[in-house]
Amino acid sequence: MQAYDHAARATKGARDYQEDSSAFWPAEKRGAGSAELPLTASATRLIAVLADGMGGHTAGALASRMACKNFISAYADLNGSRSDRLIKSLQSANDSIAAEVHANPVLSGMGTTLVAAVFTHEGVEWISVGDSPLLLYRRGEIALLNEDHSLAPELDRMAAEGQMTPEQAKNDPRRHMLRSAVTGDELDLVDVSRKPLMLEEGDYVILASDGLHTLEIAEIERIVSAYANDGAEAVANALIRAVEAIRDPHQDNTTVMAVRPLVVV
Repeated sequence: MQAYDHAARATKGARDYQEDSSAFWPAEKRGAGSAELPLTASATRLIAVLADGMGGHTAGALASRMACKNFISAYADLNGSRSDRLIKSLQSANDSIAAEVHANPVLSGMGTTLVAAVFTHEGVEWISVGDSPLLLYRRGEIALLNEDHSLAPELDRMAAEGQMTPEQAKNDPRRHMLRSAVTGDELDLVDVSRKPLMLEEGDYVILASDGLHTLEIAEIERIVSAYANDGAEAVANALIRAVEAIRDPHQDNTTVMAVRPLVVV
Protein backbone atom coordinates (compact mmCIF):
# COMPACT_ATOMS: atom_id res chain seq x y z
CA MET A 1 0.00 0.00 0.00
CA GLN A 2 1.08 3.57 -0.67
CA ALA A 3 1.68 6.28 1.91
CA TYR A 4 3.30 9.69 1.63
CA ASP A 5 5.90 11.56 3.67
CA HIS A 6 5.14 15.28 3.56
CA ALA A 7 6.13 18.64 5.04
CA ALA A 8 5.56 22.36 4.46
CA ARG A 9 7.77 25.34 5.27
CA ALA A 10 7.36 29.08 4.62
CA THR A 11 9.13 32.41 4.87
CA LYS A 12 7.83 35.98 4.71
CA GLY A 13 10.92 36.99 2.75
CA ALA A 14 11.45 40.75 2.71
CA ARG A 15 7.82 41.44 3.60
CA ASP A 16 6.39 41.96 7.06
CA TYR A 17 3.27 39.94 6.29
CA GLN A 18 2.39 36.52 4.88
CA GLU A 19 -0.12 36.07 2.04
CA ASP A 20 0.68 32.39 1.37
CA SER A 21 -1.40 29.59 2.87
CA SER A 22 -0.99 25.82 2.64
CA ALA A 23 -2.72 22.77 4.03
CA PHE A 24 -2.50 18.99 3.99
CA TRP A 25 -5.45 16.64 4.42
CA PRO A 26 -5.40 14.44 6.43
CA ALA A 27 -3.63 17.05 8.53
CA GLU A 28 -1.36 14.78 10.56
CA LYS A 29 2.14 14.08 9.24
CA ARG A 30 2.80 10.51 8.13
CA GLY A 31 6.34 9.24 7.75
CA ALA A 32 8.03 5.92 7.14
CA GLY A 33 6.87 4.49 10.46
CA SER A 34 3.30 5.71 10.19
CA ALA A 35 0.27 3.46 10.10
CA GLU A 36 -1.55 3.32 6.79
CA LEU A 37 -4.82 5.22 6.47
CA PRO A 38 -7.85 2.92 6.90
CA LEU A 39 -9.03 3.53 3.34
CA THR A 40 -9.69 1.42 0.28
CA ALA A 41 -6.87 0.90 -2.19
CA SER A 42 -8.33 3.47 -4.61
CA ALA A 43 -8.95 6.16 -2.02
CA THR A 44 -7.12 9.45 -1.62
CA ARG A 45 -4.11 9.13 0.66
CA LEU A 46 -3.19 12.80 0.84
CA ILE A 47 -4.27 16.20 -0.46
CA ALA A 48 -1.84 19.12 -0.60
CA VAL A 49 -3.15 22.63 -1.33
CA LEU A 50 -1.17 25.85 -1.64
CA ALA A 51 -2.50 29.35 -2.31
CA ASP A 52 -0.63 32.63 -2.82
CA GLY A 53 -2.93 35.53 -1.99
CA MET A 54 -3.13 38.96 -3.57
CA GLY A 55 -4.94 42.17 -2.83
CA GLY A 56 -2.95 43.51 0.10
CA HIS A 57 -1.96 42.15 3.49
CA THR A 58 -5.38 41.40 4.98
CA ALA A 59 -7.24 40.59 1.76
CA GLY A 60 -4.52 38.38 0.29
CA ALA A 61 -4.05 36.39 3.47
CA LEU A 62 -7.81 35.94 3.82
CA ALA A 63 -8.23 34.85 0.21
CA SER A 64 -5.49 32.23 0.41
CA ARG A 65 -6.77 30.80 3.70
CA MET A 66 -10.34 30.63 2.42
CA ALA A 67 -9.28 28.97 -0.82
CA CYS A 68 -7.31 26.22 0.94
CA LYS A 69 -9.99 25.58 3.54
CA ASN A 70 -12.90 25.48 1.11
CA PHE A 71 -11.05 23.39 -1.45
CA ILE A 72 -10.23 20.65 1.07
CA SER A 73 -13.68 20.76 2.68
CA ALA A 74 -15.38 20.38 -0.68
CA TYR A 75 -13.09 17.58 -1.87
CA ALA A 76 -13.63 15.61 1.34
CA ASP A 77 -17.42 15.83 0.92
CA LEU A 78 -17.57 14.95 -2.78
CA ASN A 79 -17.88 11.61 -4.55
CA GLY A 80 -17.12 10.66 -8.13
CA SER A 81 -13.95 10.70 -10.20
CA ARG A 82 -10.95 12.52 -8.79
CA SER A 83 -10.77 14.88 -11.78
CA ASP A 84 -14.41 15.84 -11.28
CA ARG A 85 -13.83 16.35 -7.56
CA LEU A 86 -10.81 18.54 -8.27
CA ILE A 87 -12.79 20.77 -10.62
CA LYS A 88 -15.77 21.05 -8.26
CA SER A 89 -13.49 21.76 -5.29
CA LEU A 90 -11.77 24.56 -7.19
CA GLN A 91 -15.19 26.02 -8.03
CA SER A 92 -16.15 25.83 -4.35
CA ALA A 93 -13.00 27.76 -3.43
CA ASN A 94 -13.76 30.35 -6.09
CA ASP A 95 -17.38 30.67 -4.95
CA SER A 96 -16.22 31.26 -1.38
CA ILE A 97 -14.16 34.25 -2.55
CA ALA A 98 -17.13 35.61 -4.49
CA ALA A 99 -19.38 35.29 -1.44
CA GLU A 100 -16.86 37.05 0.81
CA VAL A 101 -16.41 39.96 -1.60
CA HIS A 102 -20.19 40.28 -1.98
CA ALA A 103 -20.58 40.43 1.82
CA ASN A 104 -17.63 42.80 2.26
CA PRO A 105 -17.21 45.03 -0.84
CA VAL A 106 -14.11 46.62 0.71
CA LEU A 107 -12.35 43.33 -0.16
CA SER A 108 -13.05 43.75 -3.88
CA GLY A 109 -9.94 42.86 -5.85
CA MET A 110 -8.73 40.18 -3.50
CA GLY A 111 -7.81 36.81 -4.91
CA THR A 112 -5.28 34.03 -4.88
CA THR A 113 -3.46 31.48 -6.94
CA LEU A 114 -4.19 27.85 -6.10
CA VAL A 115 -2.41 24.59 -6.77
CA ALA A 116 -3.73 21.32 -5.36
CA ALA A 117 -2.34 17.81 -5.67
CA VAL A 118 -4.16 14.60 -4.78
CA PHE A 119 -2.07 11.52 -3.99
CA THR A 120 -3.37 7.96 -4.30
CA HIS A 121 -1.92 4.50 -4.98
CA GLU A 122 -2.05 5.48 -8.67
CA GLY A 123 0.20 8.49 -8.20
CA VAL A 124 -0.61 12.20 -8.27
CA GLU A 125 -3.33 14.26 -9.96
CA TRP A 126 -3.62 18.03 -9.77
CA ILE A 127 -5.44 21.24 -10.59
CA SER A 128 -4.08 24.78 -10.59
CA VAL A 129 -4.86 28.40 -11.37
CA GLY A 130 -2.17 31.08 -11.43
CA ASP A 131 1.60 30.86 -11.31
CA SER A 132 2.30 28.68 -8.26
CA PRO A 133 4.49 25.87 -9.62
CA LEU A 134 3.98 22.13 -9.20
CA LEU A 135 7.32 20.41 -9.67
CA LEU A 136 8.38 16.79 -10.07
CA TYR A 137 11.86 15.80 -8.94
CA ARG A 138 13.00 12.51 -10.47
CA ARG A 139 16.50 11.07 -10.77
CA GLY A 140 18.25 14.39 -10.24
CA GLU A 141 16.08 16.53 -12.52
CA ILE A 142 13.14 18.92 -12.01
CA ALA A 143 10.15 19.14 -14.36
CA LEU A 144 7.25 21.59 -14.20
CA LEU A 145 3.97 19.65 -14.15
CA ASN A 146 1.41 22.45 -14.34
CA GLU A 147 0.85 25.45 -16.58
CA ASP A 148 2.12 28.92 -15.66
CA HIS A 149 -0.76 31.39 -15.92
CA SER A 150 1.42 34.48 -15.58
CA LEU A 151 2.62 36.52 -18.55
CA ALA A 152 6.08 34.93 -18.30
CA PRO A 153 5.42 32.14 -20.84
CA GLU A 154 3.94 34.65 -23.30
CA LEU A 155 6.95 36.96 -22.98
CA ASP A 156 9.33 34.01 -23.43
CA ARG A 157 7.40 32.97 -26.55
CA MET A 158 7.71 36.49 -27.93
CA ALA A 159 11.45 36.37 -27.28
CA ALA A 160 11.73 33.00 -29.04
CA GLU A 161 9.90 34.49 -32.05
CA GLY A 162 12.26 37.48 -32.13
CA GLN A 163 9.70 40.05 -31.04
CA MET A 164 11.92 41.01 -28.11
CA THR A 165 15.28 39.95 -26.70
CA PRO A 166 15.56 37.28 -23.99
CA GLU A 167 16.88 39.98 -21.65
CA GLN A 168 13.86 42.18 -22.31
CA ALA A 169 11.52 39.24 -21.66
CA LYS A 170 13.30 38.34 -18.42
CA ASN A 171 13.22 41.92 -17.09
CA ASP A 172 9.77 42.93 -18.34
CA PRO A 173 7.77 44.38 -15.40
CA ARG A 174 4.68 42.56 -16.65
CA ARG A 175 6.34 39.18 -16.26
CA HIS A 176 4.61 38.30 -12.98
CA MET A 177 1.17 39.62 -13.94
CA LEU A 178 -1.44 36.86 -13.74
CA ARG A 179 -3.66 35.82 -16.65
CA SER A 180 -5.88 33.80 -14.32
CA ALA A 181 -6.53 33.70 -10.57
CA VAL A 182 -9.15 32.64 -8.04
CA THR A 183 -11.00 35.94 -7.53
CA GLY A 184 -14.66 34.88 -7.41
CA ASP A 185 -15.12 35.77 -11.08
CA GLU A 186 -15.14 33.29 -13.95
CA LEU A 187 -11.89 31.33 -14.06
CA ASP A 188 -10.12 32.27 -17.29
CA LEU A 189 -7.49 29.51 -17.26
CA VAL A 190 -7.44 26.23 -15.32
CA ASP A 191 -4.83 23.49 -15.57
CA VAL A 192 -6.04 20.01 -14.61
CA SER A 193 -4.21 16.71 -15.05
CA ARG A 194 -5.73 14.30 -17.55
CA LYS A 195 -4.72 11.13 -15.71
CA PRO A 196 -2.69 10.11 -12.65
CA LEU A 197 1.08 10.43 -12.88
CA MET A 198 2.61 7.30 -11.36
CA LEU A 199 5.35 8.10 -8.87
CA GLU A 200 8.58 6.19 -8.43
CA GLU A 201 10.78 5.52 -5.44
CA GLY A 202 12.98 8.58 -4.90
CA ASP A 203 10.52 11.02 -6.49
CA TYR A 204 9.47 14.26 -4.84
CA VAL A 205 6.46 16.38 -5.75
CA ILE A 206 6.92 20.01 -4.73
CA LEU A 207 4.18 22.62 -4.56
CA ALA A 208 5.42 26.18 -4.13
CA SER A 209 4.45 29.81 -4.31
CA ASP A 210 6.23 31.88 -6.96
CA GLY A 211 8.73 33.15 -4.40
CA LEU A 212 10.64 29.93 -5.08
CA HIS A 213 11.55 31.36 -8.51
CA THR A 214 14.33 33.22 -6.68
CA LEU A 215 16.21 29.92 -7.07
CA GLU A 216 17.31 28.67 -10.47
CA ILE A 217 16.06 25.24 -11.48
CA ALA A 218 19.60 23.86 -11.30
CA GLU A 219 19.87 25.02 -7.69
CA ILE A 220 16.53 23.44 -6.78
CA GLU A 221 17.73 20.18 -8.33
CA ARG A 222 20.97 20.35 -6.35
CA ILE A 223 19.20 21.01 -3.06
CA VAL A 224 16.59 18.27 -3.46
CA SER A 225 19.30 15.81 -4.52
CA ALA A 226 21.37 16.66 -1.45
CA TYR A 227 18.51 16.21 1.04
CA ALA A 228 16.27 13.65 -0.69
CA ASN A 229 17.33 10.74 1.51
CA ASP A 230 16.59 12.76 4.65
CA GLY A 231 12.89 13.12 3.91
CA ALA A 232 10.30 15.73 3.01
CA GLU A 233 10.91 17.93 6.05
CA ALA A 234 14.63 18.21 5.26
CA VAL A 235 13.92 19.07 1.62
CA ALA A 236 11.35 21.75 2.47
CA ASN A 237 13.63 23.28 5.11
CA ALA A 238 16.63 23.32 2.77
CA LEU A 239 14.73 25.05 -0.05
CA ILE A 240 13.43 27.78 2.24
CA ARG A 241 16.90 28.29 3.75
CA ALA A 242 18.33 28.69 0.24
CA VAL A 243 15.73 31.34 -0.65
CA GLU A 244 16.48 33.25 2.55
CA ALA A 245 20.25 32.99 2.03
CA ILE A 246 20.06 35.01 -1.20
CA ARG A 247 18.81 38.00 0.84
CA ASP A 248 16.89 39.51 -2.04
CA PRO A 249 15.69 42.95 -0.81
CA HIS A 250 12.43 42.37 -2.68
CA GLN A 251 11.96 38.72 -1.75
CA ASP A 252 8.33 37.65 -1.96
CA ASN A 253 6.63 35.33 0.51
CA THR A 254 7.71 31.77 -0.24
CA THR A 255 6.03 28.51 0.73
CA VAL A 256 7.23 25.01 -0.15
CA MET A 257 5.30 21.76 0.27
CA ALA A 258 7.34 18.59 -0.33
CA VAL A 259 5.79 15.15 -0.77
CA ARG A 260 7.51 11.82 -1.43
CA PRO A 261 5.96 8.39 -1.89
CA LEU A 262 6.58 5.64 0.68
CA VAL A 263 5.78 1.98 0.31
CA VAL A 264 4.04 0.54 3.37
CA VAL A 265 4.24 -3.25 3.50
